[in-house]
Amino acid sequence: MTPTGHLDTEACYRAVKSRDRRFDGVFYTAVRTTGIYCRPSCPARTPASANVSFHPTAASAQSAGYRACKRCLPDATPGSPEWDVAADVAGRAMRLIADGLVDREGVGGLAQRVGYTPRHLGRLLSQELGAAPLALARARRAQTARVLVETTDLPITDVAFAAGFASVRQFNETVREVYDASPSELRGRGRSRAPAAARTPGAVTMRLAVRTPFAGRRLLDFLAFHVVPGVEVAEPGRYARTLDLPHGPGTVRLHLADLPVGGGTGFVVADFWLDDLRDTAAASERVRRLLDADCDPTAVDAQLGADPLLGPLVRATPGLRVPGQVDGAETAVRTVIGQQVSVAGARTVAGRLVADHGRPVDSPVPGLTHLFPAPATLAVLDPASLPMPRARGRALVGLATALAVGSVVLDRGPDRDDVRRALLALPGIGPWTADYVAMRALGHPDVFLPTDLAIRRVLADLSGSGPEPDPERWRPWRSYALMHLWNTLMPDTPAPAAKEN
Repeated sequence: MTPTGHLDTEACYRAVKSRDRRFDGVFYTAVRTTGIYCRPSCPARTPASANVSFHPTAASAQSAGYRACKRCLPDATPGSPEWDVAADVAGRAMRLIADGLVDREGVGGLAQRVGYTPRHLGRLLSQELGAAPLALARARRAQTARVLVETTDLPITDVAFAAGFASVRQFNETVREVYDASPSELRGRGRSRAPAAARTPGAVTMRLAVRTPFAGRRLLDFLAFHVVPGVEVAEPGRYARTLDLPHGPGTVRLHLADLPVGGGTGFVVADFWLDDLRDTAAASERVRRLLDADCDPTAVDAQLGADPLLGPLVRATPGLRVPGQVDGAETAVRTVIGQQVSVAGARTVAGRLVADHGRPVDSPVPGLTHLFPAPATLAVLDPASLPMPRARGRALVGLATALAVGSVVLDRGPDRDDVRRALLALPGIGPWTADYVAMRALGHPDVFLPTDLAIRRVLADLSGSGPEPDPERWRPWRSYALMHLWNTLMPDTPAPAAKEN
């Protein structure tokens, strides 16, 4: 039996024997004879089946008394893709824990966000993930601390508070228990150091784990095509934007390139400049959402690639991601702005809103001047003063009001269906807008937009005189199918092979 009772022990052991990298981050292998836990692809000798147990989270293994393997670094993996596919209470809670919510608001705050009592939430997470909320948050802090210790030159004291620990003593004790090494020893064995930029005050450079293949250039193309002046900038190989974080503003600059190795873990380099280092965990988690880092591209590409219509597109761009968000409210507001206008027009309008109502910030990246306007700021505006048709202005102000008062919450805590119903209840918000927000802001992997004019045009062009496309065949990855179809409209789209009969 496993700690949670729902992992298939035989299937897990087969993955360990084959060192299958696709399962890194999906489960963890704990070895009784050594007292350590590993990722499934650990290159060490495969332990006997009688000596192993399997855990759904690193926190579960740590709570059972195991320490992290120093060879394979099991916590340096993406999160489970099931958290987004199922979007159940456990998955939604994990997203909020990774954002640092437990550190900021405690278990009570987490329980309130997902709609359960603290006691019931604790029972549920222990059953599903093998650890209670505090243990899950502790594991996340330890992982953030290890990355900062090994890859930056931040003083150890700064690392402790940047990772979310309440004291240096708590930090030292946790690191020793989890990694069987002191912070100084971890720094001594660090394999790399951050570049000089990361040694300036408030600057941190991190490597964010993503599953491969990873179509980084196409993600960059999408983000660059939708850049809002003042909030975002893009240049060859890099994308940067401002961040509105719990303790203050920040900036991130991502180095985006294709990572072609399939089934394993790759890394995207992210340079952060933070007003408050306590926002390190929140900043990194929100950027990982933007990258769709926990996606399982092997599973997505296998299913969509077998489709006669989508197959050539998938083979031309393996590892295509659904761009996420760093702020759900911003994504929703930008979606309303973009209703029935071109992308260029939406960028212009959003840029004017930023210049007029965004909060000015200092950023080391040229061109980044403001945070996107907060919902509370937009909620008090006169719709007639907005640079858009009056009806859309009323819809935007109504949405901002709902976001400001909390009747619509887009932090991945609430149930997706509840969020959709709340959005559709607002004047001027239709199914296309609600579903697009679900895809981008809530990370929904199975959204299809049948009324989208561009999608209908692309499907007509691709299908020709052949059979009608059947989006039902693309479940549960219809959001990724949409991205492949939209990708054909982006500049410099790689030419797919001829359509198979």
